[in-house]
Amino acid sequence: MLRQHGLCGGPQIPTGRHPPALCRFETYPLHAGGGVFSCFGCCAMLFLIYGPDEYARSEALAALKARVPAEVADLNVTTLDGRRTTLDDLVTACEAMPFLADRRLVIVYDLLKHQKAGKERDELRAYLERVPDFCDLVFIESEDVDRRSALFTFLKKHASVHECLPREGAALLTWLHERAQSLGVSLDRDAAQRLTLLAGNDGRLLVNELAKLASFVGRGGRITVREVDLLVADMQEQNLFAFIDDLSARRRSAALSSLRRLFDDGQAAQYILFMMARQVRILLGVKDLVAQRMRPDDIAAQLGQKPFVVRKAIEQVRGFSDADLRQLHRRLLELDHASKTGRAEIEAGLELIVAEMCS
Repeated sequence: MLRQHGLCGGPQIPTGRHPPALCRFETYPLHAGGGVFSCFGCCAMLFLIYGPDEYARSEALAALKARVPAEVADLNVTTLDGRRTTLDDLVTACEAMPFLADRRLVIVYDLLKHQKAGKERDELRAYLERVPDFCDLVFIESEDVDRRSALFTFLKKHASVHECLPREGAALLTWLHERAQSLGVSLDRDAAQRLTLLAGNDGRLLVNELAKLASFVGRGGRITVREVDLLVADMQEQNLFAFIDDLSARRRSAALSSLRRLFDDGQAAQYILFMMARQVRILLGVKDLVAQRMRPDDIAAQLGQKPFVVRKAIEQVRGFSDADLRQLHRRLLELDHASKTGRAEIEAGLELIVAEMCS
């Protein structure tokens, strides 16, 4: 959580003009949600919101935007792209006087990430001490930040720092129950666990799925595992994950059972073969990007996949070597060609591949 020291007195949401002084905060990892900024002091002018949880970042920013009167927001909120923003651009945005309001809000995306070391960074660091008292300056970083940099050190001491980390375990389940209550529905604990199994801990995806479930059961309704499986679970995808899990662990009997469940789902054999080849290509891409030390969310963006699909793939690739995956992909392509020319049946061909991989 954020804990304030010294200069500003008791916790409150800042209103009106800020005195030309900065507050000092100790920072701790904090999840977005109700009251994100309830402990910000009356002197806070600088904000750093960063971390891998995109939904938590958006919630934190929304809390700040909500403090700007809606009728004058267009005139008092400026958004800058840090990849192309110069110090002059930042100064111009920060020093423009508020219009029909006490304060203005300047939001800068990914500036710290693209800021060059040396004179450019030193000049920005110096300007942060002179930001006008009527301006709230918010840095949004979509990734982790360099904690060794002088900019981060300064912001850690003089800004409200909010690290957006994905929720895990009990905290994630509690958050889901609170979100469900805010939508006027109840969420069974088993249903919450099932939802996280299917969607992972991606905040944006979970919120969207909860909204869909709440709409289905209606206000005052109850979300059970049945509704989650009906509306959220792509059972074909889950059975495919189970098959790949069993194959990666070389569990021959279990892999054959998972394979039969795929066919029992009623999908065409050609479609199942296509989905398997697609999943193996995802595993190849994930394995390569993991070796480059990319973060899961960045891998998802690079491959155009949902974050929970990538997290599952990261677990699965541990059971395969590059050679294993390439051989599996080659065998699937060969089976595809053989099935289209009448030389093989897909179901029997896949059972043979399982036997080869698990031998």
